[in-house]
Amino acid sequence: MPFDPDRVTTVTFDSYSTLVDVDAAEKALADRVDDPEPVSRLWRSRSLAYTFVANAIDAYQPFYEMNRDALQYALDAHGVDVSTEERDEILAVYHELDVFDDVRDGIERLREGGYDCYVVSNGNPAMLDSMVDHADIGDIIEDTISADEVETFKPDAEIYRHAAARTGTPIDEIVHVTAGWFDVVGAQHAGMQAAWVDRKASPWEPFGPEPDLTVETFYDLAEELGV
Repeated sequence: MPFDPDRVTTVTFDSYSTLVDVDAAEKALADRVDDPEPVSRLWRSRSLAYTFVANAIDAYQPFYEMNRDALQYALDAHGVDVSTEERDEILAVYHELDVFDDVRDGIERLREGGYDCYVVSNGNPAMLDSMVDHADIGDIIEDTISADEVETFKPDAEIYRHAAARTGTPIDEIVHVTAGWFDVVGAQHAGMQAAWVDRKASPWEPFGPEPDLTVETFYDLAEELGV
């Protein structure tokens, strides 16, 4: 179904890979790992895999802990021997990831156009507080909504329904903006429209429905919404 801007009253944003660049985690690995890129990629993919499994077997734990376990696995898999203290120093990079250039100006434009903007994330509250501070968007978003509030991760429909309730918006009046393909599918399944942020000219997944809208930047989204 084509994107319908006239239905949208509220915009929700994913956090990691959408507002902030998880690839920047390589920098924290660089001083301790000869080839940080594959370690970083395995770290990220394993953390997501853990959330999917946790949903399936009802084994929720806060995302920071998921991320810690995934980092430990990635280090072990690549034969990197670091102390617990060093591992936790690497992990702490998630509190200060690089912010994409279009984030603040793009959200400001949407807000000035009359759209309430929220963050809906797997991140636990402490992670989201630090991300919002680091991204300097606390004054232009209404609130952050964490998976921790319902103790389930994306793409479970419960988190999107909870987000709609928290925003006070009918779920079909929300467009969820995310770089995660599984997050697109989850938001659509729950009843939202979904805008896929494709910053790297990636192919769309052959599994599942197409996004309602594909954009490269938040400016493209603002244009689609007529602001």
